[in-house]
Amino acid sequence: MPGEISFDYLRKYGYEKYVCKKCEEGVIWSVIPRDTCPDRPCSKYEFLYKEYKRVKPLSLQEVREKFINFLVSKGHGVVDPYPVLARWRNDLYLNIASIIVFQPAVTEGIVDPPHNPLVIIQPSIRLSDIDNVGLTFGRHLTSFEMGGMHAFNKPGRMIYWVEGIIDNTIEFFNKEIGIDLEDLVFKEGWWEGGGNAGPAPEVLVDGMELATLVHMMYKTVDGKYVENPVLVVDCGYGIERITWFTQKSPTGFHAIYGRLVDEYKDVLGVEEPPHDVLKKAVYLLSNKELTSVADYIKALEEHGFGEHLASFSKIIHLYGSLDHVRTISLMLSDGIVPSNSGEGYLARLVLRRLFRNLLKLGVESNRLADVVQELVDKQIKYWKNDYIYGKFEKHRDYILDVVGLEANKFVDSIYRGVEIVDKYLKRKKALGEEDLIEIYDSHGIPPEFIVERARGKGVEVSVPGDFYSKIAQRHSVAPLVKEKEHEFPEELVKWAERFPETVRVFHQDPYATSIKARVLGVLENYVILDQTIMYPWAGGQDHDAGDLIFNGKAYPVKYVGKIGGVIVHELFENPVFKAGDEVEVRIDWFRRYRLMRHHTATHVVLAAARKVLGEHVWQAGAEKTVEKGRLDITHHKPLTRKEVAEIEELANKIIDSRIQLRFHYMGKFEAESKYGLKIYQGGAVYSPVLRIVEIPGWDAQACFGTHLHNTSEIGGVKIVNAERIQDGVIRLEFVAGTRLVELARSMEQEKEKALEAMGSTHKDLVVAAGKLRESLTELEEAVATYRRVLTDALVSNALNNKRVVCGVESTLVEVPVKDEKLVKSVLEDLSLKHKILTVVFTADMVEIAIDPGKATEKGVNLLKTAEALRSLGAKGGGRPDHITLKLNGVPVDRVLEALEKTVCTSGKQ
Repeated sequence: MPGEISFDYLRKYGYEKYVCKKCEEGVIWSVIPRDTCPDRPCSKYEFLYKEYKRVKPLSLQEVREKFINFLVSKGHGVVDPYPVLARWRNDLYLNIASIIVFQPAVTEGIVDPPHNPLVIIQPSIRLSDIDNVGLTFGRHLTSFEMGGMHAFNKPGRMIYWVEGIIDNTIEFFNKEIGIDLEDLVFKEGWWEGGGNAGPAPEVLVDGMELATLVHMMYKTVDGKYVENPVLVVDCGYGIERITWFTQKSPTGFHAIYGRLVDEYKDVLGVEEPPHDVLKKAVYLLSNKELTSVADYIKALEEHGFGEHLASFSKIIHLYGSLDHVRTISLMLSDGIVPSNSGEGYLARLVLRRLFRNLLKLGVESNRLADVVQELVDKQIKYWKNDYIYGKFEKHRDYILDVVGLEANKFVDSIYRGVEIVDKYLKRKKALGEEDLIEIYDSHGIPPEFIVERARGKGVEVSVPGDFYSKIAQRHSVAPLVKEKEHEFPEELVKWAERFPETVRVFHQDPYATSIKARVLGVLENYVILDQTIMYPWAGGQDHDAGDLIFNGKAYPVKYVGKIGGVIVHELFENPVFKAGDEVEVRIDWFRRYRLMRHHTATHVVLAAARKVLGEHVWQAGAEKTVEKGRLDITHHKPLTRKEVAEIEELANKIIDSRIQLRFHYMGKFEAESKYGLKIYQGGAVYSPVLRIVEIPGWDAQACFGTHLHNTSEIGGVKIVNAERIQDGVIRLEFVAGTRLVELARSMEQEKEKALEAMGSTHKDLVVAAGKLRESLTELEEAVATYRRVLTDALVSNALNNKRVVCGVESTLVEVPVKDEKLVKSVLEDLSLKHKILTVVFTADMVEIAIDPGKATEKGVNLLKTAEALRSLGAKGGGRPDHITLKLNGVPVDRVLEALEKTVCTSGKQ
């Protein structure tokens, strides 16, 4: 590895370097001579039985408190936990480590951290280990608390590096936790993640890794290591692991969840093995790589735990359920809405694996929703007032609603899965890993169900032990979305990057309609000015229109875009002016003001939606045009009319409250601290300074757009459409301001057209519609009477003209009118009641039906008739006892010929 760091400073504490004879690559530092590293698989969990004179049992909360207080005493400032949903990043969905909070802005020196050095207890989620949760009895968790010890060393300002890291680490574990230096071992290693890398010694104690000390020195660029402008101290302490170590409980789950383990056992009807047996088993197998429950059970049997195999099999799923409930509660309380994409997909992955665990524990499918809600509610109560998880209680209704809905969807997918899996098995003789992934991704059917269904059909299917981990890894990285500005030609981008940032007068005064500006550069029909009032396309807001005026000639602007901080004006023609000339910039105010109204209205509607529906609502997309505003929001179920009306009503109350908007330029962490992560509704912003648009008491967002100064200027808002556009996303379309007048005029015109179409002399649409409904009801009753009369006549005539074809009674009916109900009535009467093979012609359609029992008795298969008719040009099909085809000109006699051939060749005479 490049630029390796020396850890000889450890010798100050009496450490010497050794090489593990088992793993050979394991370079360890220890106070006492060692042949092996105290890390699995070279060692077992010796800490479970070893006596430590000064180590006292600590709860999760006590470990957190000790860690924070210790580092505060060393001059570290405290940063409160960030959400697990990484809204401030556009390349990750979930927060996987404490350093993610500070990448890349702080780690690359773009932004100063809120404190330097700092300490943070950051809940993190890593679904790459999901298949191991429960199986390793606490070493792997999908959600965990990382105690982050961070410092950011810039040129000329060194906080601390190797020596400070070692000093803090040894003092914390030795003095605060009570671990003697003879038991504290450092193992050299390397770490990469989030675009950074560096040497990373692991802190080991008797089989358990308690911390990783990353010396973040590099950026990874195109697979190469480049020196980072900041030397980053990225030390992660495992809060749950330290808790388990101090308690020496049989599993990590007992240390983390305490009484919840017994409460879950009661709900699920599961018994644990005796704790001494459980602890012994965990210890004996702690150095084994076991990738499935079956592997674990086999290993337990080999070690003499035969009488407890059934309970071990169940508790693995119980422990996994404890973990998954906490993880999904974290995800939902931070605003994730389950869906089939992005972070919503990952939430659904955790939920489906939780449901799968519960079904394996014997929970009936019709009770799944109730049971999972009970388990979630117990965790909400258990974590009440907790520093990290106390927020569960605030979002209780949303969490319980979502897990209940998702449980029912899961059960539905299982029932639908029978037919889906059968289709795959019919098409393929064997199903591989990619097939399992495709079925899971497309239909939500877990691989365990596929295995059972396939086995019942004599097909063996193998499920990889890391199936869910692979799924998670495929969906964990967010695709980077290109900005509109990147659509400019490459040569134009290179040219524009030479110029200084354009002064944004549209931010300074969004009401200015014209200014004088100096031309900085002209490239064909592209123009760059020193300042402009023309807003470029950005953040879903359409660009301004207008003219650049020079020597009395107006050059209409075709498009306005942004390349970095430079604003480019694209004209319809090449101008005669050149760099250094002065031009007048004039905008189309009518267009601008409508865009401003719709943009500010978008913020208002979002604020209203979050208030009405809940804080999980997040902007999933937005567009502001002259005609309307569009806001896509995350929500777990379709909106009711009542909810839409409440959002609209509240939005108009905000407008009528005449609230003065505020505009601030703030540092990243200052803005996040004051307003929370909700400022990133429009996506992550990579800038040391954020422009915050605030509607006091309602909304605050990092926003580039042009806005009104007061909500009253919006005039009013009308939501014209609310629809579910994809799983977990609702689209709201609305109009504001004078567009409301146009909408009302359009509705009046539609009303007049409707009244005219009804032939009504009434001006009241409701009255006219009522009279039309009365007339329609009378007509329907009359038609039904005529239909009954005609049906009787057609059936009577058909019975009088029936004939026998190859032993099968048959008849032909020609229906003189196009009436599906009439055709159905005739067919059912003749084929089902009278057991006659019936042929009904209507215009260019034919329907042929026979009683299913009669078809079986006579061996008639109408699908053969359909096949023969399709060969003549007809289109359609059906079932062996009922077919429907569009004849496309096939003559009646050819139809009867094909039918007679079918009956006579396959029927029983």
